[in-house]
Amino acid sequence: MSLDADTLADRRRLKRRLFFWRAGAIAAVLAALIVLLAEGGLVLPGAQIARVSITGIIVDDRPQQEMLEQLAEDDNVKAVILSIDSPGGTTTGAEALFASIRKVSDKKPVVAVLGTVAASGGYIAAISADHIVARGNTITGSIGVLFQWTQIEELLDNIGVEMKEIKSAPLKAEPNPFHKTSPEAIRVTQAMLDTSYEWFLRLVAERRNMDAAKTKELGDGRVYTGWQAVENGLIDELGGEEQAIAWLASEHGIQEELPVRDWTPAYPELGMAGFAGRALGEATVTAIDGLSGKTQQAKRLTLDGLTSVWQPDL
Repeated sequence: MSLDADTLADRRRLKRRLFFWRAGAIAAVLAALIVLLAEGGLVLPGAQIARVSITGIIVDDRPQQEMLEQLAEDDNVKAVILSIDSPGGTTTGAEALFASIRKVSDKKPVVAVLGTVAASGGYIAAISADHIVARGNTITGSIGVLFQWTQIEELLDNIGVEMKEIKSAPLKAEPNPFHKTSPEAIRVTQAMLDTSYEWFLRLVAERRNMDAAKTKELGDGRVYTGWQAVENGLIDELGGEEQAIAWLASEHGIQEELPVRDWTPAYPELGMAGFAGRALGEATVTAIDGLSGKTQQAKRLTLDGLTSVWQPDL
């Protein structure tokens, strides 16, 4: 009986020793993994840098905003590269995009890489990032807001068409293409435009750490090359995605070995009716393009509201 008790006691002591040895081995392995991670020698499965492309005309895009929300909450995404090639778009669209990207930046570093053009609303997207990289020949800037309409009353007179209207007040639906714009309509439209322009200037001053005088000087609507933008403090450095990743590594400790993966919004299926409608719309724009010879000008007419968009007349 005494021998059995001693044997059981020895077995218990052996189990305790094995447990401590195993726990120590696991702790050593975990410590080694931490060291490797700290030195950038190990990439965890799923870890990535997300690339978000912002191209074409910027509008208020709910699927894009939802994608950015998901990206911000995804622990596998360690940083974000904004790949921007856009002449701008609606001020509302640019405002919504700016707010969405700043929410992402609250949780992980964001760097913008500017392509051929990142002007007006495209530049608003750029300054939502923590760091901006552009090519020397990138077209950027165009800080300002635009409201356009076409006056066709003389054309209607020439073809014998008169436009009649009844409205609740003189400034309803003004400016109006069917008659000359009154001084009062011009005044209230300019006041509305000035409000959006001041908002744009405040964004630039805040994000680029500029005083109001310099911001107003640079924000006169002109465009800049990448070289000029660096010189004037509108962007941070020249280069491309390689320089963006190097900045993420040096400033935020992001591993340069991480894969860069594209994130795209999930747009709902249009269905046959939606597809037909879109096809008809695109065909109409194409027909207008062929008649006018101004592809971007024709497409620009589809934008509603105030716009922050740059495109030279063709």
